[in-house]
Amino acid sequence: MRDHVSIKDIARIANVSHSTVSRALRNSRLVNRETAERIQQIARASSYRVSAAARSLVTSKTRTFGIVVATVTDPFVAEVVSGVENMASQHGYSVFLATFTGSPEREAQVVHSFEERRVEGIIVVASRIGSSYRALLAETKIPIVLINNYRVGEFAYSVSIDNLTASREATSYLIGMGHERIAYLGDQGGFHSDTERFGGYRQALESVDKPFQPELVVHGDGTPQGGEVAMHKLLSLPQRPTAVFCYDDISALGALRAARTYGLRVPEDISVIGFDDLVIASYTEPPLTTIRQRKEYMGRLATEIVLKRLSGIECDCNVKVQGELIIRQSTAPLATGTASGRSTRHGKQLGATKITI
Repeated sequence: MRDHVSIKDIARIANVSHSTVSRALRNSRLVNRETAERIQQIARASSYRVSAAARSLVTSKTRTFGIVVATVTDPFVAEVVSGVENMASQHGYSVFLATFTGSPEREAQVVHSFEERRVEGIIVVASRIGSSYRALLAETKIPIVLINNYRVGEFAYSVSIDNLTASREATSYLIGMGHERIAYLGDQGGFHSDTERFGGYRQALESVDKPFQPELVVHGDGTPQGGEVAMHKLLSLPQRPTAVFCYDDISALGALRAARTYGLRVPEDISVIGFDDLVIASYTEPPLTTIRQRKEYMGRLATEIVLKRLSGIECDCNVKVQGELIIRQSTAPLATGTASGRSTRHGKQLGATKITI
């Protein structure tokens, strides 16, 4: 028998027609039970595999999803993609992955190329053209779900973390430990997520009547280097902050390095909180307190929405996922004498504590 067994080969061995083999392999009731079992036994013995391409021509279904990401090097993206692939695989779907390198034009091109491949659903992580997807859905009729979209607007379907609540709780945690001068290290990319996280920071300050201090707000560029430069600006202030809430863990890496450059101890001299809870967060020195995004869960949830829409089931258009405050050793209560930017006693936290927001 050849390596690649076809329906024609099985039909010849079973002495039946091609159509009979095809029906038997699909468990059609048009083939009597004895004949169907004999054909299926021959197929198993021959290691026959259904051709996905041939099946799609017959059924008009490709059993594929497309997932569009800005980059495959982002640890956040990797975990989201894992969730999509796991859920898709459980339901018999394969996944095509494509990148758009942060370019809105490229993102649109990738989505249209997936449409041409006849994928049955599309999931986009960190979209730059979110406002266009309602029109795209009406045009293509393909379910499209956005995960952590970066632009404001109404979309057909989306899954995102509740940035406002998570950031408010992170800042409130610092306030509860006695910190007076709390900085926000954001992202200069103009992302909606940055606006929401800054909004949660402001809300936490306002809730306890703390005045907003503009000099305590700086922006990086989403890289460790950008976070380091932004943190240097904060630490060069005449009265530096005693705690810093960072837009993401990547920026927090730079913030931690800048603190070391200034000879400051974290958290004894300054506390630092990140956002995302990437794998690296528990391996920084000290381990990073951060907001955990349920990344794999968000990927699975987005895929579930696509599957429901393919089955004609109505579902929530915009789903908000709650975060968790993961407390590690990069934060500590305000030490006596730190209001002026100097620490006179040490603080320490052991282990990691989860606080669901």
